[in-house]
Amino acid sequence: MELLRLAALDAEDLTVISAHLQDAILRPEDLTYLADEQRFLMVARRFDWTPDVPPRRRLAGLHVERVRAVKTRELKRDDGMPMSLLALTFTPTDAPSGHLDLVFSGGAAVRLEVECIEVRMKDLGPVWEAATRPGHDMDRPDAVPGTAA
Repeated sequence: MELLRLAALDAEDLTVISAHLQDAILRPEDLTYLADEQRFLMVARRFDWTPDVPPRRRLAGLHVERVRAVKTRELKRDDGMPMSLLALTFTPTDAPSGHLDLVFSGGAAVRLEVECIEVRMKDLGPVWEAATRPGHDMDRPDAVPGTAA
């Protein structure tokens, strides 16, 4: 089994990493900001979207370099409830700087103020069968980012 290793240095590269991390499951405690190192870390159980294989998940790590600040919205660190990552997006401010957003189901989000895009994702090895493929209820207002009632 080959382990996936990806790097993003621009917004286009970031969309590839975002696609591989779509529907990854993690808990708030799986997110860490190392302010002294300007590094943001995440460990998640990503859904493996490889076609023609049974549903499965893989443990994956993500790190973002050159992070100046971190802000969160509706992230409940003390409840330990799992979250599903919907997307990673980048909005430039003063190029190449900008905001890298991690958008989760239910309205939670993490905004990283970055000097530039420098992101790496790597499978960490373990893989296991998943009971089902992720799905999205598009009729629910909180299922689509920015449409919550």
